[in-house]
Amino acid sequence: MTLPLVAFLLAAIVPVFFGKIRSAPIWVAVQALALGWNGLAPHADLSSHGIVALLEVLVVRAVIAPALLHRAIRRRAEPDLDLMPSNLFAWAIAIALIVLAFQFGAPAMTDRQALTLGAIGATVAVALLLLSTNDSPAAQLVAVLFMENALALFESLLPEPWPLPLHGALSAIYLATIGVGSWLVGAPESTPPIVDPPTAEGRV
Repeated sequence: MTLPLVAFLLAAIVPVFFGKIRSAPIWVAVQALALGWNGLAPHADLSSHGIVALLEVLVVRAVIAPALLHRAIRRRAEPDLDLMPSNLFAWAIAIALIVLAFQFGAPAMTDRQALTLGAIGATVAVALLLLSTNDSPAAQLVAVLFMENALALFESLLPEPWPLPLHGALSAIYLATIGVGSWLVGAPESTPPIVDPPTAEGRV
């Protein structure tokens, strides 16, 4: 099943090239749904770990995180900014990083493993590029969420899934990231007070 991996990758690449900040919550939700879809293959036996992992993806990553991000972006009042600056230099770097990520994942792997590792590497590379090219707090938070989702996708490459306590700890870190991040993004920026210049009487 390569369709969920393609959807996961497109949800990270398309908004960076063509999306505005206001559309980022939708793409985060699409990426999370692709994660859940991809997780159905290794956990098709509906084991307890598979059910918990699927619920965590659907509830935390596909519902809670996009909702908090959407609210923070609306409070920030900058929804029409580009997620990544629209210039050929940034686009060329992004394309080169994506190609390099897939070349890194190709050797000595099956097709699905190579595509999975390529999707992980490309998502992380694009997120790092987004962190370095856009200083908007909302865009920075989107990049961090993309990297968190790439870490969750990495679990599908492991012979055995992470133990439930570790999985719960990662989920708690993800919740803390989106909670604190959305609070910081949505907090209004404080403007420094205007100090009147000293008058002639004040200087005497």
